[in-house]
Parts: sequence; C-alpha cells; structure tokens
Amino acid sequence: MLAYCRKMIEREPHAKRAAFTLMEVLISIVILAIVMAGIIYGYAQANRFAEWSSMSLAAQSYALQGLEQVRSAKWDLQANPKIDYLPAPSDGSTISYAPQSDYMDVPATGAPFTVTNCISLKRINPGSAPQLRQVTSVCYWKFPRTGQVYSNTVITYRAPDHQ
Repeated sequence: MLAYCRKMIEREPHAKRAAFTLMEVLISIVILAIVMAGIIYGYAQANRFAEWSSMSLAAQSYALQGLEQVRSAKWDLQANPKIDYLPAPSDGSTISYAPQSDYMDVPATGAPFTVTNCISLKRINPGSAPQLRQVTSVCYWKFPRTGQVYSNTVITYRAPDHQ
C-alpha cells in the first residue's frame, strides 16, 4: 500500500486545465475598458460636433436673412426722384447699422442660444459708374459648451434696381 501511495505522489500532475490566469483576466478587462472609453469619447465628440454644426448652420441662416433684408431695400436711380432706402457714404467708407439680436431655437439641450447680426454697407467705386455696394452681414454667436465666440460672415455686392 505504501508503494501505491508513493507511486501516486511521484506521478506527474494531472493534465493542465484550460483556464485563464488572474493576470490574463485583468489584462483583458483593462483592454475592454480602454476600448469602451474610446467608443464613448468618440460618441461624445460626434454629438458635440453635431450640436456645433447645427448652431453654426442656424447662425449662417440668420446672417443670410440679414443680407436679404438689405438686398430687398429699394434702390432705384432711374426713378424721379431717386430712391435709396439704405444710402451708403459717398466717400467709400463703411456704414454699419444697429446690430440685431435674436434667440435661435435650435433643438439642443438647455436654453436657446443668442445670435447678434451686424450689417454694414460700403460703396465700392465712389464717383464712378456703375454704382456698386458691398453688403456684409456678420453673425456672432457663442457655443454654450465651450463659451467660445464664433462668427459667420456673408458678403455680396449689390447694384441699383432697374425695372
């Protein structure tokens, strides 16, 4: 019997079990955490950029709205008397009109954001024909998440109305 017990003790250990060690499990958990953090960070950045893009597009639309208001003003040099609802300085300097502020109702979390539109008018070629004016519409807005101020600018030229 003693020989049998000695034989059992000296015998090679059983076949190695196919299991993970604690270190392998910890490494895989760390790798999984890093991958999940990257996915969540990427989603948050994509969400932030989409929100910024929607606000920028709304501000661009507001700047275009201001530009269209200036372009729709009557300016007819062939009428008697001449009609000019938005006169520009004759010396080529720039005239700026009172800024317009508004709340943009963009679907986002929190309160609507504020935009301010500044419109300026400049006569391009003073004293010569054809008369041209440069219309500039600049819309300022602040991104709520970062507090950084951005601007959207639209510039066009306008000639008198001829009917």
